Amino acid sequence: MTIRLGADIGGTFTDIALDCRGRMFSTKVLTNYAAPEQAILDGMDMVLDQAGIGYGDLEIVIHGTTLATNALIERRGAKTAFITTEGFRDVIEMRTESRFDQYDLNLTLPTPLVPREDRFTVAGRIGAQGQELAPLDEAALHTLADRIAAGGYGAVAIGFIHSYLNPAHERRARDIIAASVDLPISISSEVSPQMREFERFNTVCANAYVRPQMASYLDRLQVRLKEKGAGCPVFMIHSGGGLVSVDTAAEFPVRLVESGPAGGAIFAADVARKFGLDKVVSYDMGGTTAKICLIEDFAPKTARTFEVARTTRFAKGSGMPISIPVIEMIEIGAGGGSIAWVDAMGRIQTGPESAGSEPGPACYQRGGKRPAITDADLVLGKLDPDNFAGGAIKLSLANAEAAIDRDVGSRLSLNTEAAAFGIGEVVDENMANAARVHAVENGKDISDNMMVAFGGAAPLHAARLCEKLGIDRCLVPPGAGVGSAIGFLKAPFGYESLASRIIGLSSFDATAVNLLIADLKATAESFVRQGTDGAIHAEIVAFMRYRGQGWEIPVPLPDRAFTDADVALIREGFLTAYARFFGRAIDGLSGLEIEIVTISVKAADKRPAPEPATLTHGSRSVAAPQFRAVFDPSSARALKTGIVARESLAAGDRVSGPTVVVERETSTVVTAPFDVVMQSDGSLLMLKKEIV
Repeated sequence: MTIRLGADIGGTFTDIALDCRGRMFSTKVLTNYAAPEQAILDGMDMVLDQAGIGYGDLEIVIHGTTLATNALIERRGAKTAFITTEGFRDVIEMRTESRFDQYDLNLTLPTPLVPREDRFTVAGRIGAQGQELAPLDEAALHTLADRIAAGGYGAVAIGFIHSYLNPAHERRARDIIAASVDLPISISSEVSPQMREFERFNTVCANAYVRPQMASYLDRLQVRLKEKGAGCPVFMIHSGGGLVSVDTAAEFPVRLVESGPAGGAIFAADVARKFGLDKVVSYDMGGTTAKICLIEDFAPKTARTFEVARTTRFAKGSGMPISIPVIEMIEIGAGGGSIAWVDAMGRIQTGPESAGSEPGPACYQRGGKRPAITDADLVLGKLDPDNFAGGAIKLSLANAEAAIDRDVGSRLSLNTEAAAFGIGEVVDENMANAARVHAVENGKDISDNMMVAFGGAAPLHAARLCEKLGIDRCLVPPGAGVGSAIGFLKAPFGYESLASRIIGLSSFDATAVNLLIADLKATAESFVRQGTDGAIHAEIVAFMRYRGQGWEIPVPLPDRAFTDADVALIREGFLTAYARFFGRAIDGLSGLEIEIVTISVKAADKRPAPEPATLTHGSRSVAAPQFRAVFDPSSARALKTGIVARESLAAGDRVSGPTVVVERETSTVVTAPFDVVMQSDGSLLMLKKEIV
């Protein structure tokens, strides 16, 4: 039994979760944009005081943050110089020339992180098989180094064509530049050693862009913790859901872009494993964004690329691609702080702009004037103005009503309650639509999933979301308000290494494949060993396709040495995976070659399995001790709604909706079509009334 602390910096709140030898303590504090580490320390002071221990008693601190994401979205990174192969200067601006909406003549795409005047080229060429076609122009690099030194740059990114096969030119270029400038230098063959130059170049530019800011922040955090007396190691959770050292995170900060949401997916997967749920949709709604992730067989779906800063909601191809291993989810600007507004066509819109923690929603009384989702929730009666965040933040109903009337109600000739209802319905429909899109893209029927809702705002909206999606059951675990921070505590030490190699099965070379996997495994395990000396488990995946296709599907491979006779095994694995994705395989056509494009090795230690639990539908009907009027969206009117404290419920207690179950970090709104049942582990299970 250890003393572990998780800290999650979000756009509005910083969540702290402390596991003190099996007892959980948690809190939420407003995020401090000027000094994010201060919010962590403020929250740590609170939970350590609750547990009756000091900083010196901590054995490990695990941290996740949206700072890298926000720096990319808000363009607050370092002035970056990008060095690339002659002739490829404009790759990150030309993109792939694909159109995510072929009929829209006015497509808006993200502006490249590095403007054209800061992109430089040098002669030298690596071929498509990794051979040197032309030597690197080292004299030009020496001249360029002097230019960068005098240009006021804060970071350097290097991306050469086909460097994922042969990184020699990139490494030599780094050595030459580093001899003249004292700047962090990122090379694409280390940041993202995968084929497709647009994604790889953009990823290395993103890494360099946020690297100085993240390194400075992580250094300040470690210094402040030591000043407080914490001598324990600090680890970061990366976008793939594993833990890495602070040094690794500072060198590859682009891997932290989805670190906070990754913790939430791990939290939901742990809940799924506890209750034996093989089909789960996790719903994480905080102060700034909402995230939805599909979890099958107790593991969240993963991907090799994702997009940030999309210019068109839900539209793949409209964002900035980041080519790193990541837990796959869909994310929209729909959090408690998301701003509500009316567009030119008289439609209520929400987000993606957020009030954040500074100034926050109008009801926070911190200077915010524009209406946010939290303001609408307050007007609709979902929140108690005197007991928000355990009473730490007093909410002003008058401020919320004034903001909604001014910016929404008066523009649409709606009274305050109707305007707030409209805001709530729009944000709920946006989230439901995002979930539908995500499920369809993965070929899934979301209605047969159990929803797991967490985050400060998700339990307020989960029941309505279930109504819209046709989901009959929803779990709100204990600690849901700080779910991502708790997820950090359950994450393994893990790292994923990838390498792109085109390997046709007709010319499969087992010796070459074994050498490649061994190298990837050594790299991944070296990162994992920075945090653990226990047993390490490796998962090997080949991303495969029919030759000529422009995309690949993941095919699990056994963790053992291959022989040339294993071609049949690999082929069968591909055909099975292809049929699962698309209904049938198309093997057997003359000359249709199957090929491996990328091989991935994910190394991780083993975390203890959660104590198993069984869902109960409740055996005792419990009446709410008090009531207040809460607007029920399914009835489209305010209803007399029971108010129940979560800690007052015992396992098996069933409360009929409409009701609100209140606790310090969130409130669970149970709409009229649902009942809620307390589970043996403290989870709340919302059930359609006809389920007995």
